[in-house]
Amino acid sequence: MIDPRRDVDDYLRLARENDLSIAFVLETHRQEDFEFGSRTLAQMTGAKIVGGSHALFGETDVKLEDEQELKVGTTRFVALATPGHTPESMSYAVYVEDSGDKCWGVFTGDALFVGDTGRTDLPDPEKTGENAGILYDAIHRKIAPLGEHTLLFPAHGAGSACGGNISERDDSTLGIEKATNPVFRKSRRDFVAHKLAEKMARPPYFLHLEKVNLLPGRPLKSPLAARVLQPREFQQRMREGVVIDTRSPEAFAAAHIPGAYNIWLDGLPAFGGWVANENTRIFLIADGAEAMDLAVMSLARIGIDSVEGTLAKGIESWRDQGLPLESIATTSAPETANWVQQGRVQVLDVRDEYEWDEKHIPGALHRYVGHLEDQLPLLPKDSEIVVHCNVGHRSGVAASILKRNGFTRIHNMLGGICAWEKLGLPLEKPGETKKAD
Repeated sequence: MIDPRRDVDDYLRLARENDLSIAFVLETHRQEDFEFGSRTLAQMTGAKIVGGSHALFGETDVKLEDEQELKVGTTRFVALATPGHTPESMSYAVYVEDSGDKCWGVFTGDALFVGDTGRTDLPDPEKTGENAGILYDAIHRKIAPLGEHTLLFPAHGAGSACGGNISERDDSTLGIEKATNPVFRKSRRDFVAHKLAEKMARPPYFLHLEKVNLLPGRPLKSPLAARVLQPREFQQRMREGVVIDTRSPEAFAAAHIPGAYNIWLDGLPAFGGWVANENTRIFLIADGAEAMDLAVMSLARIGIDSVEGTLAKGIESWRDQGLPLESIATTSAPETANWVQQGRVQVLDVRDEYEWDEKHIPGALHRYVGHLEDQLPLLPKDSEIVVHCNVGHRSGVAASILKRNGFTRIHNMLGGICAWEKLGLPLEKPGETKKAD
């Protein structure tokens, strides 16, 4: 296993179904964006935990030096020191039976992604450029020589907070990356400048995960441990913490519990840690038992075990008890364009810095959704505001934050910048201007 998440049941099931034993758990680096399940898996299977020799790997059973080999059956794993994203980062080149000296694939952790490389500001923002140079050298010296046929297996895909522009593709080879990835297309000097120009938010839960991933491993609570609360009890208990509603932005906009955050289910691992931490008492709303279990597990994967209760039968039970409900208006790209032309609304873009710099609606304000609650726009609370992101999920989070903070005339622009661009509506594209210059 490579970099297992905290909930290990799927790995055990796959092993059973294929009559396999799990002998080793390899860690590529100390993860900041999910909690490791290495020790749990080792305790349940007898597997040994393998990492590099750097102290930041914490407690491991086998410590491999750079270019040291681990043999598992007929397969060889060669440890390659690839620092830069973090000081201890390792990659593992895999050589399978009958492949001779040809590398079959490489597990790169957060060093090399599909279409991108790991961010280099995490160890020390003041050393972002220095770390970028270290990462560039490591990739060119250790990974590039493995051959263009080599399959690439990074730790994360698109949407990870550890990379700024990871491709939507999950599959790649070193040959494809050499033709497309900035780390191969740019000189060392230009790559360092490229990484210095990245403007990536650092989620607050990273600090917590950096600490817990140095530990042997924390037992995972059962998803069923979160108590199911009937509407009246939920109403009383929710005052102790925060309510997170995991339904779609459209459903939340139509009717929701006053004061709730809206974080869509698939976005919970990325954004749950922005509105809550390991000490926050959390009360969850979801569509059905399966979605509720996934919501609890998604928070546990980022080290948050403090779900105190879940709403029995969801928002329908709350509604049927006649308890208070609020709504948020939605709008479309064409309607927003008309309002902008009339000077009727203020557009608020809550995408990240990279997306904003690439293109944005003329006259829009910008606040990254993760920082919005701490950096509310300096507008009257009765201002008419249209919030948007790419398609409407992050703007759903933002709209709920604005509503919680007293803004009364909010619209979530469904379809976001994608719909706006497809309709040929006006956009400013600073990135194209820079290229032209």
